[in-house]
Amino acid sequence: MIPAVETLLKDIRNKRIAPVYLIHGDEPYYLDLIADQLEKVAIPVAEKGFNQFVLFGKDTDVGAVINYARRYPFMAERQLVLVKEAQQMGGLNDKSSAQLLEDYALNPLQSTILMLCFNKEDGKSGVDERKTWVKAFGNKGVLLGIKKLYENKLVDWVADYCHKQGVKVSPKACQLLADSIGNDLKRLAGEIDKILLNLSVNEEISAATVERLVGISREYNVFELQKALVQRDVVKANRIVDYFGRNPKDNPLVVILAQLYGYFAKVLLAQSSRDQSEKGLASVLGVNPFFVKDYLAAARTFPIAKVADIIHAIRRADARSKGIDCPTMSESDILRELVFDVLH
Repeated sequence: MIPAVETLLKDIRNKRIAPVYLIHGDEPYYLDLIADQLEKVAIPVAEKGFNQFVLFGKDTDVGAVINYARRYPFMAERQLVLVKEAQQMGGLNDKSSAQLLEDYALNPLQSTILMLCFNKEDGKSGVDERKTWVKAFGNKGVLLGIKKLYENKLVDWVADYCHKQGVKVSPKACQLLADSIGNDLKRLAGEIDKILLNLSVNEEISAATVERLVGISREYNVFELQKALVQRDVVKANRIVDYFGRNPKDNPLVVILAQLYGYFAKVLLAQSSRDQSEKGLASVLGVNPFFVKDYLAAARTFPIAKVADIIHAIRRADARSKGIDCPTMSESDILRELVFDVLH
């Protein structure tokens, strides 16, 4: 977990609560986690009906939010005003609204807890921490920006999440979950929770468990494709490609290409690393030492110049999947041609 998020959650759990919060970023999983934690502990259950207000940006505006915040709690010590998707609040870009937010943040009502959660939307820049009204939240309370987790951190995130749930998980299972689902942390956590519901007492999450409960085919997945390519197993590689072609919804080309690119980029990194020890390569590649042997096997199969060609071929396939150069090719044909380029 991100250290700043973990610290904030710990403070909230221990009821070290600030009067104002501005949480923003492009990782909705953590935004929701923080908001849910505050909802759980800020107001006693018996007082929530009159003193807890959960608003959505599209249904309100800055003036209304400030009016809620300036109200006094009803027969209670404090109230909570939580605004989700605050980037959609009416009037947010007006100077007068910015002034309202700044004035309130600099002199907040001590009996109100105000939290604004801004989800960074595609194509929009998000919260600008240089603005004076945004800085005001940081001066009097908590201002926290949360970036989406990098792909190379996902395996560690899965392991940490499982550890916090008190369950053991194999390195291969972590890699399988991270690579098959990607950095949608909400979905990733949901899939792990689904697995946990079906585990026996003291059972470890293995790769077989993931394949069975998450719906990943044991024989036809991108990991088996990678293995077939490294082993130069033409028949198996094409059998997997045919399966992907028949099941495009479960095996989107964009995801397959991204995983192949990440894999061969690591192979190239392993080949160019000065430190060829297992521990050193694990650190360079950002993977569990358990997987280093797989990258070394690929590095022995493909010379460094060939790996560079493969990466170029993957980029070409990605461009074609977007209609560049060859708009009439099907996704299945694009992948089949890529496999041919890798193996020949």
